[in-house]
Amino acid sequence: MPTDDDADHLGDATASFLADHEDGEGALEAALAVDADHETWTFDDVDLDSGTFGELVSRGIVETVDDEYRVADADVVGAVLTGDELESAAGDDGVTVDLGLEQFRNAVDPRALAALLGALLVVAAARMTAYRSVFQQGYVVSPGNDPYYFRYWMERLVAETSGPTEYGILVDPPHSVAIKRPFAHATNWFVAELLGGGQGAADTVAAWLPVVASVALGLVIYKITVLLTRDVRVGISSVLVFAVTPIHAVYTGLGFIDHQLHQYFWLGITLLTLTWLAVDLQRRLEAGAEPQASVRAQLRTPLTWVVALVFGCSVAAGIHAWGGSPLLLLPLAGYVALRVAMDARANVSPVLANLPLLAGLALGSWLSLALHHRWGWHAEFVATTPALVLGGAIAVVAVGELWRRVDFHYGGLLALEALVGAGGLYAFKRLQPEEWAEAMTRVDDLFFREGATETASLFATEYFVIFGPMYQLGMGFYLALAVLGWVAWFVSRRYEPGWLLVGTYTGYLLVLAGIQVRFAGQLAIPLAVLTGLGVVQLLAVVDLARTPVPFRGSDGSDAGARARGPVAADGGERTDGESERSERDPHRNALRSEDGGRSIDTSITLPDGRRIGYLCGIGLLVFGLSLIYVPGLTADVTHGEAKIDAVSAIDDHAETANRSYPENYVLSEWGDNRMYNHFVNGESRNYGYARGNYGEFRASSDPDSRYEQFDGRVGYVVITDVDSEAPAESAQMQLLEEHGAGGESTDGLAHYQALAVDDEAAAFAVVPGATLEMPGELESNVTASTTVSVSGDSFTYERSVAVGDDGQAAVTVPYAGEYSVGNRTATVTEDDVLNGSTVALE
Repeated sequence: MPTDDDADHLGDATASFLADHEDGEGALEAALAVDADHETWTFDDVDLDSGTFGELVSRGIVETVDDEYRVADADVVGAVLTGDELESAAGDDGVTVDLGLEQFRNAVDPRALAALLGALLVVAAARMTAYRSVFQQGYVVSPGNDPYYFRYWMERLVAETSGPTEYGILVDPPHSVAIKRPFAHATNWFVAELLGGGQGAADTVAAWLPVVASVALGLVIYKITVLLTRDVRVGISSVLVFAVTPIHAVYTGLGFIDHQLHQYFWLGITLLTLTWLAVDLQRRLEAGAEPQASVRAQLRTPLTWVVALVFGCSVAAGIHAWGGSPLLLLPLAGYVALRVAMDARANVSPVLANLPLLAGLALGSWLSLALHHRWGWHAEFVATTPALVLGGAIAVVAVGELWRRVDFHYGGLLALEALVGAGGLYAFKRLQPEEWAEAMTRVDDLFFREGATETASLFATEYFVIFGPMYQLGMGFYLALAVLGWVAWFVSRRYEPGWLLVGTYTGYLLVLAGIQVRFAGQLAIPLAVLTGLGVVQLLAVVDLARTPVPFRGSDGSDAGARARGPVAADGGERTDGESERSERDPHRNALRSEDGGRSIDTSITLPDGRRIGYLCGIGLLVFGLSLIYVPGLTADVTHGEAKIDAVSAIDDHAETANRSYPENYVLSEWGDNRMYNHFVNGESRNYGYARGNYGEFRASSDPDSRYEQFDGRVGYVVITDVDSEAPAESAQMQLLEEHGAGGESTDGLAHYQALAVDDEAAAFAVVPGATLEMPGELESNVTASTTVSVSGDSFTYERSVAVGDDGQAAVTVPYAGEYSVGNRTATVTEDDVLNGSTVALE
């Protein structure tokens, strides 16, 4: 039995042979192919010249047995050829070992490693364009509105625990964290506790976790791309595309702590694990082994089950990370259905080929239900969705296994799978009507909710349909669509489960993004793989780069990917039945290809001379223009200096006036409401009151009449330029333009004390006001006025009232200071204003 040292030696010899021969891959494939068909064989059985064959023998790759030949260790040679890890020669326990430090050094191109690190830095940099907006005046100001909901729960959980081991806080019924997005809240809390807990740790997590998660996702995308394309250049290109995808950079930018960073990351892990399982099996088949033997070899490898375990965990984590998580299990169901048809077409057992996937999905289903029933996480129908997909997948796999054994067209299998899915949904509706109704309510909320920017279509007419995708997803969007078309053509002709996975998720998420642009963030993940491949191919077309591996011919030329004619499933001669079936479906057993895609293209070279200028130009066109969109989209959700000035002024006033919640509640435009209340009173859980009342208040012509309606519910008001064409008498104009001091057609307001004024935002304290009592002549008006200084600006506040029948007038004013009333004065203190005191003239 060969030892680990023998395996390492043979691995090094094989790698050296590949490095020394341009056609080395083809030679090794030929040797492996004949070795799979015969226990031993002769020189005449293999299509190699004597010189190349002699090198294989001299290097020990092919050994002599009784005057015939065989490959010394097909597993080792196949692993080197595909770039996979070697199975240990020490036994059949499936333990894997590395190919050796020397081969690792040879496989890692320093330029490629530097380029990858540089691409990851771009990922981080693109998400920090709003650095100055996030770190303002001692605050960590998250962009947008929803992040403050997640900050609310993180800070509340951190305040009630003293370490990450106190996970009981996550299942305490009073905390509604267990209802929606529980895993996202739990992760935020856990990381904050790891950093020491407290407000400082919570602020650090709020600011930096989205960036860290994006860099980690960039690595995941790189690995997915290299697994599929076997070309590190495409992997790095995909990371760069992902880095500058505008909508993704915004949703995972500095300070944007929301459910997106969690769902994006776990979606990436799901795609990575499924890609690994698919590509690992495909390469075992391409190495020349009989299909069922290849499948069993994968099942005997411990790493297969480790990957399946991670896949299952990603399903459970993803399902509990956000409210619409069941939507991301639908493409998984679609992939299983198409994958089963692909397996059956290639005479690969659907049961064995998909067993790791089913095992991982079973684990994910169990974890999802366990978290719901034991900890109360999420709604019943959400937690049950993985189990529903699992049941459908098992049924589809069983149907596919039976279909493989009969002589019917595979279009019928797809139709039958669709019936299975429809039957499963109908059964769920009849057996669980309450859960079905809740699911439909959630679907209605996701697809038909209006009022938020993210609910518009990716192809909105506002951007003339075609420009919306470029603005949200970058300049490479339509290039990715071309590659998606190639993927559809490719998987229809060859056994390519990895590309089938990416194509399925991309197509599905493209449809969702067409309905609501919020799903473009998820779409950006598989789309980055396609765009990265398209960019490298574009450079190859203009002779600025080598053709990417998936498009190479068997001789390394640019002939494109071509499928070899049908081969028997077991690698031997076809029976008449197999031949007839292949004539009807000529790609049924197209497991082996003539492309050069078996060894990883690990090197990066730069063109010489003026071509480097062309390369930079195309790079700027694809990546630079996309990056230009990032600051613009980010600016749409960041909070400017004027709004933070308002926060600071309100916070200072609330502390001085000793106001607590709800007396210090801030009424504002609903899109900013959580932000204001987070910093002023910490109650940023909801914005329902602001959404229901701010619009009516802003349009009112008599803001003072709203004071009694507030009834202690509102302590502050922030007015922003929501409607530039608002009437002059509206509250928006009276407060934002006139600062409540009165104008040509309006009088000063009695209950709104300006704290910070700016053209962008003006903040006011809602106060009882001090009442000045003063005599006057009948049938005349008495005017009280004072000079007010706010935010470095001075203006005159004045308010007029009519004299009553008793010769007295009473006017309520919101500012402390010295008031002039005719030739007399009155001094009003801040306590008078806050307590609603009556002040007599001096």
